[in-house]
Amino acid sequence: MRFPVAFAIAAALTVSACSASSASSSPNANGCPSTQPPTLNTSASNDIAFETTLGTFVVRLAVKSSPIAVSNITALASCNFYDNVIFHRIAYMENGTPFVIQGGDPTGTGSGGPGYFIKDEPVIGEYRRGVIAMARSSQPDSQGSQFFVVLDDAAAVPLESARTYAILGEVVSGMDVVDAIAALERNGQDRPIDPPKIISTTVTPTAP
Repeated sequence: MRFPVAFAIAAALTVSACSASSASSSPNANGCPSTQPPTLNTSASNDIAFETTLGTFVVRLAVKSSPIAVSNITALASCNFYDNVIFHRIAYMENGTPFVIQGGDPTGTGSGGPGYFIKDEPVIGEYRRGVIAMARSSQPDSQGSQFFVVLDDAAAVPLESARTYAILGEVVSGMDVVDAIAALERNGQDRPIDPPKIISTTVTPTAP
C-alpha cells in the first residue's frame, strides 16, 4: 500500500512525546545534560564528525540560526550521548525520491530521547540536500535528541509545508556516507534491516 507524502513525512520525522522526564539542574550520571543545555555564544562555530559503521560524515553547525537546538546537539555530542545509537529510519517520498535518514534515539525505536525537551525557536534557513535538522512531534517544544539529514532538494517542499524542524547546519564532508546509509535495505516501516550505528561523535571548533 502506498501512503500520501504527508503521511510518510509524519512517520519519518515525528517522535513520541513520552521521552521527557522531570527537570533537574544537574547532569545525568553519564555527564550528559538532564535539561535544556545553556545556549552557546552565537559567535561560536563547531563541526561534529559522526563516525558510523559505514564511514564518517561531518556537519558544520549554524549556531546563529538555531542557538538553542545547536547548543543542545553540541552538548549531547560532547558527552558521547550518540555513541552506539542507530539510524532507525530511512524514508523515501511516495515517488521514490530519497527523503531523510533519521537517528539520535538511544532506544532505537523512534520514540526515545535525552529525557528532556528543548524550547522551540524560529526556523531559519532552507531545507535542502545535506541539511541536518531536529526531528519532533506536532506538539510545541518537543525536540530532544533525534535528528535527520535531508537526502534530496525535493524534500524542501513537504518540509517547508510544516517548517517546524530546527535547522542545525549541513553536511560539509562525507555526504557519500549519508547516501550509503540511505541506500540500505529497509522494511515497510522505513526501518533498515541491518541498522547502521553511530560509533562516536567528535566536536571540533571551526575557525571564525
